[in-house]
Amino acid sequence: MFTLTVTPRFYETDAFRHINNTVMTGWFETSREPILRIFSPEFPVRGLTLILALIEVDFVAQTHYGAEVTIRTSIEKIGGKSFTVLHEAWQKDHVVARGKAVMVAFDFDAQQSVAVPEAQRAELQKHLAAPQ
Repeated sequence: MFTLTVTPRFYETDAFRHINNTVMTGWFETSREPILRIFSPEFPVRGLTLILALIEVDFVAQTHYGAEVTIRTSIEKIGGKSFTVLHEAWQKDHVVARGKAVMVAFDFDAQQSVAVPEAQRAELQKHLAAPQ
């Protein structure tokens, strides 16, 4: 599992005085960087061989300004050409959001999905979430 601690910024709040719902997807995207580095260790964006196929966010509770948020990121499952990333956002010992992202191994020259390489598959398996 990977963790990222985020300090909410005032401008991320909305008229209801909580963190705007669009912010969570950005935090989840940022928390996927260690996974992207599995595929591109030096993280040159142009060298990345993954595309995002799906994102889902379940807002469990309000997220507030003034307290850090910890994003926990793990792998739910690994398929032949894709894998699913799990996210949980925690604030003050409570889950405030859960999310999923489906990442697809992609050949940009051929413009098609490809098999997840074995070396990366092995590394992803180290971060599989415990079955629930």
